Formats: sequence, C-alpha cells, structure tokens
Amino acid sequence: MTDPALPPRPLAEPPAPGALPSGGGASSLADGEWHRMHPLTPLFKGGLALIIVVGIVIGNLRDQLVYWFVAVLAPGVDLGEDQPDPGSDPFGWIIRNGLLVWALLALLIVLAVLVGAFWVQWRFHQFRITGDDVEVRRGLVFRSHRRAPLDRVQGVNLTRPFPARLIGMAKLEVVGAGADANVALEYLATERAERVRGDILRLASGARAARQAARDAAAGIAPAPRERLIQALNGGVTGMIEGVDHADLVPESVVKIPAGRLVGAHALSALPWIGFAFLAVGVALAVAAANVADDPGGLLLLAGTALGTGLPAVLTVFAVLWSQIARSLRYSIAPTPDGVRVTFGLFTTVTETLPPGRIFAVEVSQALLWRPFGWWSIRINRMSGKSMMQDQSSAGQQFNTVLPVGTREDVERVLALILPDMPHADRALLWEHGLLGPAAGDPFRTIPARGWWRRPVSWRRHGAFVTAYALLLRRGRIWRRLAIFPLARLQGFSIAQGPVDRLQRLAWAQVHTVMGPVSGRVTGLERDDAVELLQSVSRGAVAAAAEDRSHRWMQHVAAAAPEREA
Repeated sequence: MTDPALPPRPLAEPPAPGALPSGGGASSLADGEWHRMHPLTPLFKGGLALIIVVGIVIGNLRDQLVYWFVAVLAPGVDLGEDQPDPGSDPFGWIIRNGLLVWALLALLIVLAVLVGAFWVQWRFHQFRITGDDVEVRRGLVFRSHRRAPLDRVQGVNLTRPFPARLIGMAKLEVVGAGADANVALEYLATERAERVRGDILRLASGARAARQAARDAAAGIAPAPRERLIQALNGGVTGMIEGVDHADLVPESVVKIPAGRLVGAHALSALPWIGFAFLAVGVALAVAAANVADDPGGLLLLAGTALGTGLPAVLTVFAVLWSQIARSLRYSIAPTPDGVRVTFGLFTTVTETLPPGRIFAVEVSQALLWRPFGWWSIRINRMSGKSMMQDQSSAGQQFNTVLPVGTREDVERVLALILPDMPHADRALLWEHGLLGPAAGDPFRTIPARGWWRRPVSWRRHGAFVTAYALLLRRGRIWRRLAIFPLARLQGFSIAQGPVDRLQRLAWAQVHTVMGPVSGRVTGLERDDAVELLQSVSRGAVAAAAEDRSHRWMQHVAAAAPEREA
C-alpha cells in the first residue's frame, strides 16, 4: 500500500525532523506508510444516497410488486380495481415488448459501474502517519491532499454515527490550528481508530522521541542503522501481537451526571422558551376569541388556531430540548496519557481528546434557575480547525462544553483535569471571590460607582483580576460567569476608550484569544486600573509563555520513565 510517488522515510536514518520516532506505535498504522480506510467507507460517504433512491423507486412501484407477489402465490385471482394499470407501469411495458433481458443486463452494468466507482474511491483514499504529519489523500481525477502538522494538533475527535456504530465503524478527526484545518480519517474500524488516535496524540506530545532518547542516553550507546532497523521491525511485530497499549486504557470517569439532573437542567434552561411558546398560544387564542365572539362556529376556529399556532411552537421547543439532552447523555470525562478524554452522545457518540496546552479559555457559569440546586457548567475555547459557521453550529458548540451540568465538586474535578498547572492559591480564589463574590477583601478591579449605568444589576461584580497564572474576568449577578484565560496561551490584550469613556475617565478591555463561547470583554473599568491591568497582563504573559511546556506535555514524563523503571 506504499505510494511509489511519495516513498516513506527510511527507518534506517537517524531520528530527524520529519522522521517517525523509533519504536513504532501501539497500532501498526503509525509507521510512515500509506494505508487505506475501511472498505465500507464509500458506502457511508455516497452509497447511502443510492440506497435512498432505490427505496423511493421501490415505494413508487409498490402496487406492481404486490400484484406480482399475489400472481405468483395465487394465480388466477382477480384483484379488480386494485390491479395496477399496465399502461402506466414501465416494468409492464418492458415485459410486453420483450426487453426484460436487456433491462436486466443494463441493471447489471449500472451495478458494476457503481461497484467499480466505489472500489476506485476506496482504492485512492489513503492516509499515513509520520513523525511530522497526519496526511490524507484521495481522488483519481480530482485529487486532494490534506496534511495536519503534529506540532499544531489541537486534539483528536472520535465520532461514531449511529449507522456506523451498528457495524463497528468510527470517524477520526484530527483537529488542527486554523480555519478549515481539520483532517478527517473516515471511516476506520472502531478498535483501529482508538489505536490510531493514541498514536497521533503520543507523536504530537513528543513522548516516543523523548523516551527513546532517554533510554539511549542511559545505555550510553548510539544504535547503528542496522540495529535501529531491527528495533523498528521488532516494535512493529510486538505492536501487532499485543494489539492494545494498556497504558492507554481509559480510566473511570471522574464525574457522573445522573440522567434526572441532566434532564432537569436542560428543562430549566429551556423554561423561558417554553413560557414564550405558551404565551404565543394564549395571545393567538385571545385574538381569535375576540374576532369570533358572536360566531356559532367560534369553538372550531379557536381549536384550529390553537393547533395551527401553538402546537408547532411547543413541538419546536421540545425538539430542541430533546436534541440537547440526547447529545449530553452518556457523558464521561477522564484523564488519559494523551490528554483529557470527553465522551458524550446517546445514539451518535463522540469522543474528544483534549491535550494540555490546547485550551485557551475556560468559563464556569450558573443560570439563575440552577442556583437552588448548586449546578454549574463549564465551557472552553479551543482551536477547532473548523470554519466560523461550523464552529457556531450546535454540534460545534457541543465540543466546547466539557461539563454540561455538575455540582461544585464536579467543577473542581474538571478544572483540575483541564487546568492542571493552576496554582492552589488561584483555585481557592475562584469560588470565594470569582464565582460567589464579591466578598470582603475582593481583589477584582470592578466598575466604579459613576459607571454603574453600564451594568445596572451587576456593576459591583463586573471586573478583572490578574494572577501569575491567568487573567480572570467576572461577570453577571443573575447569570454568574467566571472566565479564566491562562496567560501562557493569551493571543493579545487591548484597552480602548470611547468619547463617553473619556468624559468619565473609564475604559474597556478586550482579551484576544481563539474563537469560542467564552467572551474576553470587560467594560467600564477605571482608566488607571485598565492601564495597570494591561501592563500586568503583558509582563505575566511573557513570563508564563517562557515557562510553558504544555505543547510537549508528555516529554518530561517520557524522559523520566526509564529512571522510574530502573
């Protein structure tokens, strides 16, 4: 399956940029060679439309099929008016003119062409994983070649659509940095997709290269090219025999969301929309009642108005509510050697792995109706590799939710997973002052009294604070929000003034980060506070970026592994 035009990098060369690290991977596919997708991939990418067309044709010929079936089982039975009209039946016309053999031959030719087209599509749809990139190429006439550099991989998503789940297939999507930068491997066998995902993430983290370099350094030898080739072959054979890398087995989820809590949380969130739907029904009924007060048929008109106006609105609200609940069911979040693994979905299951260093912002929020129950949710900004329209869709928003609803203990567990480097002092600050505050000794810079009109309800809470690790933005009194922006991954920070701001000696600030649901805007700050905030963020971001090692999160762990084994 190796492409002669693009030969794999020889394993006998010393490790260098672009070469696959020695030792191979847990799967036999991370070897720098070209491999093909699952043989049923063309069926799921284009064959399903053909099946639908065939179903429509069969549905239109239902009467003729029933007639043939009865004629075979009970010859001579007169169907009377139920007998189909031969003049309007194309199959009857073919049989009457003696063209059945030619029709069957034409059908076989069409099927052969379709099978051949599917085979060509599968034959020229390949992928390979090297030490630098994940590459996918496809097409014979119209060719495409996509590449995702491993050092810019933001995560790897595993999606199992409901039809594909029935036969054990999954779609693997390598999330890149940039718009429309994702590279999809669709489809693979589920077990194979799991192993390939682990290999991609470990290669992206630099774990294998660091582990092999540490072992070579500890042994004090540099293997010869021939020995390196033998080691690579032995590693590939061992990986094929062992199958599963037991270091990658997913532990139990650190958070469990009861189904009742999930349904209740979404129902409370949708309660205003449900109220609006019933209000629309009430207004429509009131208008209809006023117009037909003296009409004997008014009851029928009222009933028709209720069904025509209210039922679609109520059904729409409940359909949206059910879709949100179904996407959040079977939720789990757990740490793995490759990052934080989040799984959700009832019929179509999606598994997303979030490597450390790929999360640019975190927001903890609480709706007013959730407050009596102590429920919170967590959303993130991360590099999605999708276009703006795709990222703002409901499916795109689902990827940005790492905790649909949870208690305070759940929030603390999830934050410990997705922000593992946050100091303990900052974690203590989140609750007392960030989410539940302001409290005595509040460190946040908030809106002064003269700017209260900008946030009439929440001006005492609306503010910002900088620590050595992150910039914290606190908002809302009815809907509480706290946004956390790690300084090491901050894209920029700016302050500005409008004419009214200058008159009141105020300013607003904007955090520049990747696109997502977490907003980085804070308004109405004291001008001097905003300037000091800008300086603190600038100094802190430079210092944090210089110390950040999260993009190669497994390198130090892998380098220390031989010492622990010794």
